[in-house]
Amino acid sequence: MKEQFIHISSISQLHEMSGFPKPTHPLISVIDVSQWEIPEAYVHVKMTSDLYSIALKDKSCGLQYGRNTYDFDEGVLIFTAPNQVSVINEPQLLGQVQGWMIFFHPDLIRNTSLGKMIDNYHFFSYDVHEALHCSDTEQAMLNDCVDLIRREILERIDHHSQTVIASTLELILNLSKRYYERQFNTRSAQHSDVISQFQSLLKSYFDEGKLTSEGQPTVDFFAQKVHLSANYFSDLLKKETGNNAKDAIQLFLIDKAKTLLLSEESSVSEIAYALGFNYPHYFSRLFKSKTGVTPLEYRAGMEN
Repeated sequence: MKEQFIHISSISQLHEMSGFPKPTHPLISVIDVSQWEIPEAYVHVKMTSDLYSIALKDKSCGLQYGRNTYDFDEGVLIFTAPNQVSVINEPQLLGQVQGWMIFFHPDLIRNTSLGKMIDNYHFFSYDVHEALHCSDTEQAMLNDCVDLIRREILERIDHHSQTVIASTLELILNLSKRYYERQFNTRSAQHSDVISQFQSLLKSYFDEGKLTSEGQPTVDFFAQKVHLSANYFSDLLKKETGNNAKDAIQLFLIDKAKTLLLSEESSVSEIAYALGFNYPHYFSRLFKSKTGVTPLEYRAGMEN
C-alpha cells in the first residue's frame, strides 16, 4: 500500500484542504484553531508545505513533527519551517483545541529585514518536545501581535501591508527569542546534565580512537545522543557555556592537539589525521584561528 503524502504549496490550498473560506491575503493566514476540524481521512497522513507556521495551542492536538509527538497539556508555542514533515495522529473536533496558527509563505518576507534574518531563528528547527512554554503575560503579548496581523489582513491590502505584517511577525519572533532565553534559564539544572553528558561523550569518542577510525563527530551525532535537536542542543551549549556545539567540539580538538604537539614526536600531519582531519592544512588553519599561532609555532614556543 502506497504511503499517503500531502504537500501544501500555498495559503489558498491550505484553506481549501481545511474547509476554510478563501483567504483574504494570498501569502498569510491566521487560523482560529478551535474552528479547525480535522477528519479521520487526514490521520496518519504525512504532510509537508512551502509555508512557515507559528502555533500557540492550549493542549494536545494529535500532531507529530519528525520523530516526536506533541503531547503537552498546556499552552505551548511551536514553530515549523518549509519542508518539515508533520503527521496528524488523531482527528480533531470543533472546539477541542484552543489557540491560533499563523501560516505564511516565504514570498511575504522575501524583500524585508525578516527575510534576511529568519534563518537566525533556530527554533524553527527545534523538535516538538523543545517547544516554548509561555506564561500568561507572554501569551497576552503574542496575542496582541496576532490580533494586529489579523486586522491587517482583513483590511484592504495596500503598499504598506507587507511592511506592517512582516515587522509584526519579526516582533513575534524576537519576543519568542526572549522567552526562550527565559526558558533556558529556568531549565538550567536540567541543561547542566546535558552538558556533562556531552563532555563525557566527547571524551569517550577521543579515548576510544574514533577520531581516527570514524572521523570527527558531528553536532547531530551528539544531539541524538542527548535526545535533542541539533539547533536546540547548540543553542543550549551557547547559553550555558558561551560556545555553540561546533565551537565546543573544535575547542576540544585544539586542546587535544596542544597535548599531542608537546608530548609526541609525531608530525603535524600525523596529529591532524589522528584528530580526524582529512586535510592537515585545514587543521593548521583551525589551530591558528583558535590560538593565534600555527601548530609548529606553538610547539617551538613551548619548547623554548
